[in-house]
Amino acid sequence: MGRLIKNHWARLIILASATYQIAAAIEGYFWPKIMWDFLTKTLDAAVKPIPVLQTINLIFGLILLAWEWPVSFIAGTSIHRSLEARLAFLPLSALAAILTYQGVNAAIYQVIGLGVYFWAYSEGEIICAKPWTLPQRGARVGGRV
Repeated sequence: MGRLIKNHWARLIILASATYQIAAAIEGYFWPKIMWDFLTKTLDAAVKPIPVLQTINLIFGLILLAWEWPVSFIAGTSIHRSLEARLAFLPLSALAAILTYQGVNAAIYQVIGLGVYFWAYSEGEIICAKPWTLPQRGARVGGRV
């Protein structure tokens, strides 16, 4: 049985989360609601009358979707291969998602994906330059591995 490649698993979790965040942002344009509006009304200005938080969530979701799939101009770049950049960006995206009522599930998935990425980072996993590939083992020298 093979080993679990945690960065591929985290990538799938974040892809699902980014899709959910985009859908939540679009829904937030029609039904704007802050998650903790029963505690305070001070954050209501972030969602209505100007949909600032929904737009931020839409942009973050599109960035995550483009980064994790990845699109052709991102694939193979240093930002695509960087686990550290993902570990820095995902908390910001999760924070933006959890502020809206519709984006709470996306934020939960992003925190889970963040944990899996941290697990991969702590075990020394790398993200290959070609998307969705496995790191190659060292070349054979003298018939031994």
